[in-house]
Amino acid sequence: MSQLSMRHRHQVQSVLAACPLIPVISIQHPDQVLPLGKALVEGGIRVLEVTLRTDHGLGAIRQLRKAFPDIWVGAGTVTHPTQYREAEAAGAQFVITPGVTDELLNYGLTAEAPLLPGVATMSEMMTGYARGYREFKFFPAEVSGGIPALKAFAGPFSDVTFCPTGGIRPETAGHYLALANVVAVGGTWLTPQDRMDAGDWRAIVELVQDSLARL
Repeated sequence: MSQLSMRHRHQVQSVLAACPLIPVISIQHPDQVLPLGKALVEGGIRVLEVTLRTDHGLGAIRQLRKAFPDIWVGAGTVTHPTQYREAEAAGAQFVITPGVTDELLNYGLTAEAPLLPGVATMSEMMTGYARGYREFKFFPAEVSGGIPALKAFAGPFSDVTFCPTGGIRPETAGHYLALANVVAVGGTWLTPQDRMDAGDWRAIVELVQDSLARL
């Protein structure tokens, strides 16, 4: 079986080490992309995960890469290699999936943009582990066991690290980050749709600053 290269692992590790909080961005209106990116970066964010849940995701990645060349910009909610290739073409510097398939795991081994596979169970994680993956997204974190589950993963797999996402709140993010096998957490709370729709970018700056200060 083919194995993940150390280059890919180092890239993923660099992304996760850049910032303890990774906003999960879902763009509903293209004109929100740059103001939102500016607010997040001003607040202290250094990694942007743009989901492909809407038709504006790929365009948002292109805009953010151009506007913020010193910030990591990647694609989230990638569910098929076709989307993976589209994200790479748009300039994504990393790719995050909500779950794993053999197709995605195999494509990620040689892809230009490194993969952070999403897992919810030990068996899913072991499928990626067998291919050399050691960094994973734990999703959906809260409903998949949260902190107790991550502690259980650490027993037999002390060399694996996670970025839990899903149901995490500002008041719980620090508890996740206190775990030895958690290097960053992701969340939608950093990009509240009501604040985005209102164009209240200052509120998002302050939300990010407050969230980072809690850690």
